[in-house]
Amino acid sequence: MSAQVDNRSGLEALEKRLAEDLSLLELPAKSWVPERTYEGAAVRDVVVIGAGMCGLAATARLVLGGINNVVAYDAAPAGLEGPWVTFARMETLRSPKSLHGPALGLPQLTFRAWFTAQWGAEAWESLDKIPKNQWMEYLVWYRQVLDLPVRNNVRMTGIRTAGSLIALDLEGAETGRVYTRRLVLATGRSGLGGFAVPDFLKEVDRQYWAHSADEVDFSSLAGKRVAVIGAGASSMDNAATALETGAASVDLLIRRKEMPRINKMTGIGSQGVVHGMYQLPDAWKWKFVDYTASTQTPPPRGSTLRVSRHANARFLLDCGIVAVKEQGGELLIETTQGLLRYDFLIAATGFTNDFDGRPEFAAIAPFIRSWSDGRYTPEMGAAREGMLASPDLGPAFEFREREPGTCPILAHIHCFNDAAMLTHGKVSGDIPAVSAGADRLVRGITASLFAEDVDSHFANLVAYSTPELQGDEWVDSTPLLNKDNAL
Repeated sequence: MSAQVDNRSGLEALEKRLAEDLSLLELPAKSWVPERTYEGAAVRDVVVIGAGMCGLAATARLVLGGINNVVAYDAAPAGLEGPWVTFARMETLRSPKSLHGPALGLPQLTFRAWFTAQWGAEAWESLDKIPKNQWMEYLVWYRQVLDLPVRNNVRMTGIRTAGSLIALDLEGAETGRVYTRRLVLATGRSGLGGFAVPDFLKEVDRQYWAHSADEVDFSSLAGKRVAVIGAGASSMDNAATALETGAASVDLLIRRKEMPRINKMTGIGSQGVVHGMYQLPDAWKWKFVDYTASTQTPPPRGSTLRVSRHANARFLLDCGIVAVKEQGGELLIETTQGLLRYDFLIAATGFTNDFDGRPEFAAIAPFIRSWSDGRYTPEMGAAREGMLASPDLGPAFEFREREPGTCPILAHIHCFNDAAMLTHGKVSGDIPAVSAGADRLVRGITASLFAEDVDSHFANLVAYSTPELQGDEWVDSTPLLNKDNAL
């Protein structure tokens, strides 16, 4: 009990220091965006869809910048936003514990400050990697200490144009239509599409397979033969979870002849990469992303060892999948290594930017410009399908129109999620640079809202009439000067 009291005491002291820092910086800034209504309904300045790490960082940066007529909606219950305690099945984060994450340049808002306030500097030094559940606890505190306007159990079901505004259809804890001037899609790894499902699985009954981001009942796999597709982090984490919950065997079906071993982008991480990637010519952007896609990111060492410590796990390399079919209650998987039989398969095959399959985006999807619409040219290198589908974004993550004039509202919808990587670099999906991404996003939104309201701001300038001088601070000596000149 005393340790819990000490932890709370330390956290309260941290929260007090954070409040003092915000006060010294005059944050949050005063509200400055004029209020609007539409057909009698209040209009939000910004709506953020998603209250995971990126959504929280974006919302916090908006509020701190004086744009406080904002709300973030998340379909998940409070405390379950993002992947951390749902489909992220790793034991720890792979990111170094010292990264600032969504702290927005505020030292007292970092994970390190939160951790040491409760468990001390010695515990911090002995900490290797951040447990993923503890990271979620930190994000919950982050939301609470900044008093961010998040509403849970609310799903966006549609986007429409309403004059110069964006109309959003909602269902769940808040149902109906809301209006906003700007929309931020902080939808995480799923980006604008959803699960990437290989063609060979599309006709297979879902009772025999799951995507790695599905809610999987691993206890039902006890005693079963399980296959996992891929050699990435999620492949290892799902394989390990199946093994730890009693699977009879787990095979990792890996198309490559060798496991990827080097995390290239982490190796060159710098502020130059964070801030410079967006400014590069498109050919260089393509070159960077294409190279890292071809070399691939290795799974974390700890996650791989978590699998290989089990005698009933196998790593099957150079094992591409040709076809999958269900027969007699089992899966027959034809591979380049021969025919294999399993009871269940987990596809750790990532996500897609194919937003045409998302009904909530149906009204805008046909008009969104992607890299395949002329931004990519063959001189850049191989035409990768996943990269070609990436949205062609503007400087504040805003969508661009495929054909100018067909859907102007796209300029007010911002893609602050993993799908932005090709245009902006890794600043809207991963921990290391999320604060830089949120700052870039909000600077752009701030500038566009000010420009849109420039008449109102100029009128305020003209109307402002609070004097600093009362008229009794000086004596007009001009009459005396005139009298002296007359002599």
